[in-house]
Amino acid sequence: MNLTTLQSCHSTALAAAGRLRLPLRSRVWKCQSGEFTGGGTGSSMDFQDHRAYSPGDDPRHINWQAYARTGSYTMKLFREEVRPVVDLILDASESMFFDETKARRVAEIFYLVAESSQAAGASLALHAVRGDITRTLDPSTLRSHQWLETARALPAGAPAAAPDLSRLPLRANAIRVFLSDLLFPADPDPLLRHLGQRHGSVVIFSPFLESEARPVWSGNYEFIDTERKSHHPHRIEPATLRRYQEAYVNHFAAWKQQARHHQTAFARIPVEEDLATALFREAVPAGALEAAR
Repeated sequence: MNLTTLQSCHSTALAAAGRLRLPLRSRVWKCQSGEFTGGGTGSSMDFQDHRAYSPGDDPRHINWQAYARTGSYTMKLFREEVRPVVDLILDASESMFFDETKARRVAEIFYLVAESSQAAGASLALHAVRGDITRTLDPSTLRSHQWLETARALPAGAPAAAPDLSRLPLRANAIRVFLSDLLFPADPDPLLRHLGQRHGSVVIFSPFLESEARPVWSGNYEFIDTERKSHHPHRIEPATLRRYQEAYVNHFAAWKQQARHHQTAFARIPVEEDLATALFREAVPAGALEAAR
C-alpha cells in the first residue's frame, strides 16, 4: 500500500472511531494514574471504604468525624483513578497483505484500535509479529504511516507458522488486541492462554475475504504460497472444494469455541463492505467494540 492509500485508511478509521471505541470503560483498571476507575486505592474523590490507621499513613485521609465519635483513627480509602493499558499486536504474515482489499481492512482496523486507545488516554504499545520474529513499533509512526513499512520488513519464517507471542513484552492488566486473519494451523488454546496471562483481557479482530471463506474454484488453478512466493498448479474437483470448505469452517469454529472458553472477544470482520457497517454488525455484538456515547 502506498502513502495515499494509508492516509485514506486512516481517515476511514478516524470516522469510525467517532462512532465506535474499545470497551475500556467496562473494565476495572489498576496501576497507572489516569481518568478511569481502578481496582486499588488512591486519592480520587470516589470514596471506597474505611480501614484502621497505620503509622506512616497520610494524615490527610484520616476520618476526623469518626475519630470525634469513637476516639479511634480510621482512614478513608478512595478508589484510584488509572490509565488503561492497550497492547495492539499485528500479525504481519504475508496472507494479511497479499490482497489489496484485505490489506486496506487490516490497516483500517489497526488505525481504529490505535486511535481509539489514544483518544481514551490509554497507554498504547504497538507490536508486529511474523512467525518467531517480533518488533515493537513506535506509536509516533501512526501519523507518519511508517508503521506498515516496519511491519512488512519483518523476515519470513516457516510457511504458515503460528505467530510466536511469547517473545512480546506484554504488560500486566492490559487489553491485548490481536489483529490476525488466523490462517495458520495451530491450536488456539495456547495462544489465547498466553494472551490472557497476567490478568489480560483479549480482543481478536480477524479480517477475511469472501473468496477465502467461500471460494468458487473449479478446474485447473495455479495457487500462490504467499509466504514463500512460490506457485503450485492444482486441479480442483468438487470433492476437493468440499474438503477445503469443511476445513475452513472447522478451523474458525475451533477459534470461536476457544474464544468463549477464554472469555475472549472474537470478531471476524469481512473486508468487502464499509468498515463501520461491518464493525457494528460483527465487533459490537462480540464485545470487541462498543458504541461511542
